[in-house]
Amino acid sequence: MNRIKAIITKEWREVFKNKFVIFTVSFLPIMITALPLLVLYFAGGSDDFSGLSSADLPPQFLPLCGELSGGDCMLYYLVTQFILLFMMVPVIVPMTIASYSIVGEKTTRTLEPLLATPVSTLEILVGKGLAGVIPAVLTTWGGYLIYAVGAHIMVANPAVVSKLFDPLWMIAIFLVGPLLSIMGVSISVMISSRVNDPRVAEQISGIFVLPVVGLFIGQMSGILLINERFILWMAAILAVLDAILFYFAIQVFQRETILSRWK
Repeated sequence: MNRIKAIITKEWREVFKNKFVIFTVSFLPIMITALPLLVLYFAGGSDDFSGLSSADLPPQFLPLCGELSGGDCMLYYLVTQFILLFMMVPVIVPMTIASYSIVGEKTTRTLEPLLATPVSTLEILVGKGLAGVIPAVLTTWGGYLIYAVGAHIMVANPAVVSKLFDPLWMIAIFLVGPLLSIMGVSISVMISSRVNDPRVAEQISGIFVLPVVGLFIGQMSGILLINERFILWMAAILAVLDAILFYFAIQVFQRETILSRWK
C-alpha cells in the first residue's frame, strides 16, 4: 500500500506540472456545473411552466416526477437532461491524466527508474490509475454538490430540489461516475503503452467519450429515458467492462519490452 501511495504522489507531482492537465481538471467540471445552474437560474424563478399539465410532458418521463405539478415536472425534466454531462467529467479527466502519466514519462525519462524497482506491474498500474481516478471522482462529486446547493438556492419548490437527491442521481454520481473513471484509465493505459506522444494518446482516448455523448444526445432527443433501471444496468455493464479492461491493461503494459519499444 505504501508503494501505491508513493506512486500516486509521484504522479500528481509530475502530471500537474502540465498546464493543459490543470486546465482540463479545473475548467471542464466548472463548465459542466455552470451550465445546468444557468438553466435553473433562467427557468427556476419564472412562470413559463406554470400553465403546463402532464399532457404537455414526455409521457415516458412522467413516472420520474411523482407528485410534482406539470410546471415543476418540466423544470425537473430540463435539469435531468444534464445528468449525463456530469458523467463526462469522470471519463475525460482520468484519460487526460493517464495519457500524460505514462507517455509523458518517456520524454522526462522517469519511467526507467520506476520499472527498475521491485514494484510490481499491478502496483504501478493501480497507483497510476488511482492518480487519475481520484481527481476525476472528487471533481465530479464537488461539481454535483455545488450544483445541488445552487439548485436549493434558485428553485422555489423544495420538492424539485429533493429530486436531485433521488436514487437516479445518487447512483449516477456516486457509483457510475467512479466506474467510468476506471474504464477511462484502463483505456488510456492500453493506448499510452503503444504510442509515443501524450497528445496522440489523449486524442485516441477521446474517441471513447463518444458513447457518453451519444447517450446525452439520445436523451435530449427523447430516444432514451435515463431512469433508475437504465443507470443500474449501466453500472452493472461498466463493472464487468472495468474488470476486463484492467486485465488487458496489465497484459499490454509489458515492462520488459515497453522501454525498448520506446527507444
